[in-house]
Amino acid sequence: MIAETVCSAVSAAGLGIAVVTAYRRRFLAAARIAAYSLVPVGLVMTGVVGWLSDTAFSPTAWAGFGVLAGAWLLFATTRAVERRRTGAGAGADGGAAADTGSIRPGATAPASSTPALRQGHGKGQTQGQPQSQGGRPASGDDFSDIEAILKKHGI
Repeated sequence: MIAETVCSAVSAAGLGIAVVTAYRRRFLAAARIAAYSLVPVGLVMTGVVGWLSDTAFSPTAWAGFGVLAGAWLLFATTRAVERRRTGAGAGADGGAAADTGSIRPGATAPASSTPALRQGHGKGQTQGQPQSQGGRPASGDDFSDIEAILKKHGI
């Protein structure tokens, strides 16, 4: 009962401020203030305020929030322990993802015999010509560093 009265008073005050704002010829701001001031009355009329007040004063509801917090705490703890055991890069399926997707430093791609940084990717470019004229990288080498990083991380 008190919550409904407070919401009605807040809405009435907001509508009064909206009228004063409209009197000052600031119609857009007045419409926005009126919209905000109608929200508390709408919440009372839909029953949300009654539900919130029943929940706030219910020991059963607070016990339910405690159970939810405990479940969240257990979930977060188990995730942290799982990550610590399998390493930071492993997924939720245990060590299977870490074993198949991990690449050791200095490893090559599965189908190649040389590391990715030593390969030439440009058209007509041989391994003896890592750069084009003028000291700038050839068009195929622009992404070789990025490709090597992605291969290193198993992507």
